[in-house]
Amino acid sequence: MFSATFDPLGNIRLSAAVAAVPIILFLLSLTVLKMKGIHAALLTLVVTLVLSFFPFALPANVALAAVVQGIVQGMWPIGYIIIMAVWLYKLTVDSGKFEVIKGSLAMVSPDQRIQLLLIAFCFGAFLEGAAGFGVPIAICGVMLAALGFNPLQAAMLCLIANAASGAFGAIGIPVAIIDTFHLEGVTAMDVSKATNTTLPFIAASTPFLLVWILDGFKGIKETLPALVVTSGVFTVCQMAVTYFIGPELADILPPLLSLIALAALSTQWQPKTVFRINAQDQDETTRHSFGDILSAWAPFYILSAFVIVWSLPAFKALFKPDAIFSFTNLSWVLATQGDKKIGIDIGLINTTGTAILMAVIATILISGQSLGVAQALADLKKTAKELWLSIATISFILAIAKLTTYTGMTQALGEAVSVTGGVFPLLSPVLGWIGVFMTGSVVNNNTLFAPVQSIVAHHLHIDPALLVQANTAGGTMAKLVSPQSIAIATAAVGKSGQESTLLKMTLKYSVGLLLFVCIWTFILTLIL
Repeated sequence: MFSATFDPLGNIRLSAAVAAVPIILFLLSLTVLKMKGIHAALLTLVVTLVLSFFPFALPANVALAAVVQGIVQGMWPIGYIIIMAVWLYKLTVDSGKFEVIKGSLAMVSPDQRIQLLLIAFCFGAFLEGAAGFGVPIAICGVMLAALGFNPLQAAMLCLIANAASGAFGAIGIPVAIIDTFHLEGVTAMDVSKATNTTLPFIAASTPFLLVWILDGFKGIKETLPALVVTSGVFTVCQMAVTYFIGPELADILPPLLSLIALAALSTQWQPKTVFRINAQDQDETTRHSFGDILSAWAPFYILSAFVIVWSLPAFKALFKPDAIFSFTNLSWVLATQGDKKIGIDIGLINTTGTAILMAVIATILISGQSLGVAQALADLKKTAKELWLSIATISFILAIAKLTTYTGMTQALGEAVSVTGGVFPLLSPVLGWIGVFMTGSVVNNNTLFAPVQSIVAHHLHIDPALLVQANTAGGTMAKLVSPQSIAIATAAVGKSGQESTLLKMTLKYSVGLLLFVCIWTFILTLIL
């Protein structure tokens, strides 16, 4: 905090009310005023800048530095990671590998319950980790519809499946972004570890929920071996990855391993009764050789390998001050006030985005004639063009978050909210749910509310990582019904105009999962 006080009006309730204006304005701009995300973010940034001068009396040079810092961090490393991840996905599509990947999933079993687990749960989680931004919902919804699922039901199932993976989308950015705030006593790794207190329950139960929705308890009984393998491998692996490696691979390795495990099981076991929604529907899946399948998945094996290397402590140590590659880290001090500094730090090599870039280069090299350099560069240009608005929006929201932190607005909100006392943990996930429902993004939600959750946790003598992960978990449950997710899902399956129908189909599951997260978070604060 660079302001003289977080309570400039001499009344914490009034100061908190002023501090809440940016958040309320942003949410109202999206909902009531129906503004585009970037316009809402720009308007809110201007208002926040005015409030930072009066009443919070932030020096002009510090305010400008905060805005620059937020925008730069939105572009690097966040924007860099997003563009590289989606670029890799587009390369697999244009090289023809993605069609083989889709075919390899459908050929595992003619039973649509198994296909649901493979595509909506395993492959959907993998796409969430590799690309995010609605890609898994759109792609998997289309795949299920093509395999004979009712289009709206396919969309609903893909939305619900996203509950297991939405917290770690696009190479773990929703959790990794925590490090950009430099919160007291909590890092992205702390939050990553803390997610093991709640999200494994969601991950483990989601496959069962999907099959139950499709075929009731009868379906669960008939596919129990597949459910146990899928749920067990995914959950255990995700717990291990988030605890020992971090958030970056939490939606890469677990879905890959659970997919392989389920496919392997299916070679030795199939349900006694083949379930198909339409009994007359014939399975006309294109068959692919093992070599073709192995080659098609290669970009993602390579991606996993590079991200693992980039996550190793020994690799990270190479870029510390005075280490061999420290010269690749760029830094500038933008403003100082006493012993406090606001600066920009850019790691050219040791960012996850560069690990994905290495996977991109390897993919181009192994693709041969199916993917030339010209096509790859065209895909990069197309990716940047499609994503620049989203990245700009994230950058402006980060600038708002920096201003609210340095002015003391976040501190004021935390002080005011802490008066709810021990009941706040029960409501903590609801704050995250609201954030994602309004913004459509767990990244934006954590940008807005993670600092508030951290400050309240300190006041209540609770581990701040616990409440920040509750904010993340609650927000993930809102991805099932956020307007952006609903719009993407209906458009993908050719049912635009039926958004309200899909919302009604999905809402009870979103609320039910949120209720569990709220109650469980409250219990955790009592026993930990």
